[in-house]
Amino acid sequence: MAPETNTPWHRLSSEEVVQHLNTSAERGLDPAEVGQRQQRFGLNALEAAKGKNPLLLFLLQFHQPLVYILLSAILVTLFLQEWVDAGVIFGVVLVNSVIGFVQEAKAVKAIESLARTMITTATVLRGGVRRQIPASELVPGDIVLLQSGDKVPADLRLLSSKELQVDESALTGESVPVEKERKAQPLDTVLADRHNMLYSSTLVTYGIGRGVVVATGKKTEIGRISEMIAAVDILATPLTRKITTFSHLLLYIILALAALTFLVGVGRGGNKSEMFMAAVALAVGAIPEGLPAAVTITLAIGVAKMARRNAIIRKLSAVETLGSTTVICSDKTGTLTQNQMTVQEIHAGGELYLVSDDGYEPRGDFSHRGEIVVPTASPALYECLLAGLLCNDAVLTRDEENRWRVEGDPTEAALVVAANKGGLERTTLAAGFPRIDEIPFESRYQYMATLHERETKGRVIYLKGSVERVLPRCSLCLRQDGEVELLERESGFRMAEEMAAKGLRVLALARKEYRGTTDEFGHDDVADGLTFVGLQAMIDPPRSEAIDSIRRCREAGIHVKMITGDHAITATAIAAQIGIGGERPVAITGRELVEMDDETLVAVAEQTPVFARVAPEQKLRLVRALQAGGHVAAMTGDGVNDAPALRQADIGVAMGIAGTEVAKEAADMLLTDDNFASIAAAVEEGRGVYDNLVKFITWTLPTNLGEGLVILTAVLLGTQLPILPVQILWINMTTAVLLGLMLAFEPKEPGIMARPPRNPQQSLLTGELVIRIFIVGLLLLIGAYGMFEFSLWRGHSVETARTCAVNVFVFGEMFYLFNCRSLRYSSFHRGFFSNRLLLLGVLGMTLLQLLFTYLPLMQAAFDSQALDAIEWLLVLGGATMTHGVIELEKRLRRRGVLGG
Repeated sequence: MAPETNTPWHRLSSEEVVQHLNTSAERGLDPAEVGQRQQRFGLNALEAAKGKNPLLLFLLQFHQPLVYILLSAILVTLFLQEWVDAGVIFGVVLVNSVIGFVQEAKAVKAIESLARTMITTATVLRGGVRRQIPASELVPGDIVLLQSGDKVPADLRLLSSKELQVDESALTGESVPVEKERKAQPLDTVLADRHNMLYSSTLVTYGIGRGVVVATGKKTEIGRISEMIAAVDILATPLTRKITTFSHLLLYIILALAALTFLVGVGRGGNKSEMFMAAVALAVGAIPEGLPAAVTITLAIGVAKMARRNAIIRKLSAVETLGSTTVICSDKTGTLTQNQMTVQEIHAGGELYLVSDDGYEPRGDFSHRGEIVVPTASPALYECLLAGLLCNDAVLTRDEENRWRVEGDPTEAALVVAANKGGLERTTLAAGFPRIDEIPFESRYQYMATLHERETKGRVIYLKGSVERVLPRCSLCLRQDGEVELLERESGFRMAEEMAAKGLRVLALARKEYRGTTDEFGHDDVADGLTFVGLQAMIDPPRSEAIDSIRRCREAGIHVKMITGDHAITATAIAAQIGIGGERPVAITGRELVEMDDETLVAVAEQTPVFARVAPEQKLRLVRALQAGGHVAAMTGDGVNDAPALRQADIGVAMGIAGTEVAKEAADMLLTDDNFASIAAAVEEGRGVYDNLVKFITWTLPTNLGEGLVILTAVLLGTQLPILPVQILWINMTTAVLLGLMLAFEPKEPGIMARPPRNPQQSLLTGELVIRIFIVGLLLLIGAYGMFEFSLWRGHSVETARTCAVNVFVFGEMFYLFNCRSLRYSSFHRGFFSNRLLLLGVLGMTLLQLLFTYLPLMQAAFDSQALDAIEWLLVLGGATMTHGVIELEKRLRRRGVLGG
């Protein structure tokens, strides 16, 4: 007995499988044998991956360049005995580290959720006795008995079944329950088409079956998915990658400048202690203490905005990542479509009728050659709708929120809704057409039939099923006027083929006058002599809002790809309707992907819009191939099979309504409405968040640059420091909170979704922004150092001169803040009052700076002094000049004078 994971169980006959596993289909395993196999194969359960020690995981959050800089700042401020400032900076570091720790600790929950999905019971045969045991005790070779409502407890090879249907959507993505049968299948049959296999954690929706366990625990398909999740590395997001690169560069520059300051000062004969303090002042000035807090708060604001647009963010970094997205890989069912089967075309009486309105809402019109028709005025159409309603077990109801819901098969539900749209109600017809008997649907017959009593015309049989099984039983057909004539079967088959080519699922309907004398009828009664009444063709229709969202994504330069477990014809039909891949989208199937190597797949993934019948590992391969091609990939999904790809993707998006817990835990973002339109809205918000982050960085760096240059200049010239370290900390922390963070509330700029996605390789700051930062930094250097020397020249104390320099920085930043509301257009192109929080921040900073300058308590703490009117006039004049220079620079760039 050797149940290897690579054994092609689906290819073997059921007898061969039983022999291979050394078991008995009738008696099952002997209890003594079970114990031995449990020793060998272990429990039928998934083990959660062992993560890092929590303390180590927390400490690793400090292992970042920017955090090293902030830790250095804490040591410096403690050395200066500035306890409040040290506490503020430490609080920033601690908050960021806690957030990172919590988010990383959540990563293992996906596997824990997988483990929970396998906690169930199973009915088995052991020693010829039927027993119910915990599913965790199953071993390969056990014979499992299944019935409707059971969860499949392990991977099974089917031995026998009767009308067995299994919902495998969580594993394969198949939108409707799959009919199962025992016969062997070809070796190359893909996972979703292995109808003789049952997989752990799927759900039996109909019928009964008996299967033999071929895999347990981590050897099951769901176990393989668990291992894939565990093996997937959590990728750094575009923002974290850029912040890390930026932080490394900043760290090196700060250390180099501090060292240069100390060495030059000592070389010029300066006191070592004083030069050390100058180097410390330069380091404090160059460190952007507010950056981590700004990143966190800006992302948090983005989270709140996205929540209002039905997108719940589980990881802060996902906000910005959405803004960087270059390709969205979307599931079909429920995301791009409504997950509500809807009749769209009816062929009755030789004519084609179109049905308007989608979904389960029983409201819509019927049109024939462009004109609205009433079904009661068309006998053939009426009879086709009647047949679909009576030969049907589905029930349409309203839930607590007054939304329409279906109890039963979605295909049957579509027929009920179509009849309701035509004015036919089951409650009204029940009295006139009471059901006497029925032939339930069986996979080998592919039809269902019901027998009804009529008040005046005797009994009638209605039958519905596949075109291939129903049409050959018909000899007559209804004309449009309700009379019968001889049936041309080929015409019916051609119409059905035309409908199927559009991706529609086609059902044929027929009737027969019942001449029997009993209340029971059988398959012989519907073997021939039926009257064909028509075809009803249905599809899970696309969401109308998804069509607009895909168009917006296309305009934004974002590729949208459909990756689904459904059939290629259905997938391409929906893709064509919603604008993925043009009018005739090309689809690649999972079977074709198996034949491709990774290098070929990179090119195929780039060019192909639709992937159908894909297995879980193929979804993962596709995401990796797109990332290898330089894309920032978003992946949507709701099933267990989607979890590895969701975790691998730069941004994993799970369905909040239909999604499994495994998918939700693996994802970065949840959609509360399971709607693709919410993804497009989240991308728009993400782009706005990234814009605001860049605006903050562009605003804050000139201050750090200017402060560093002021210290370096003083050392090089051998003069007193124009600004003290404690004053630098005051500038950096207060302006970051009251001024810089207000940019996080800046509204999105017009045309944000008309821009192409950012190149993932592009640096955080463009060349023109770097130039702008240097321009402002130099202007602040000139203004601060100039005011410092001018105040001393006027005979004021060094404390007054330093107060002048501090105010130059504060008010220079304040006026430059308005420049940064838009990095390309005029400061006020969105309107002066469009960001009122920014205006409140400016007012608050102005009041705080007046206290800094005039309040005795602040003067004692920061060595500041009062300024006279001339000094204020020069401070405000310098700030106004800084604002004007940048506005001129932006205008020249817009006109192409400075390179565009």
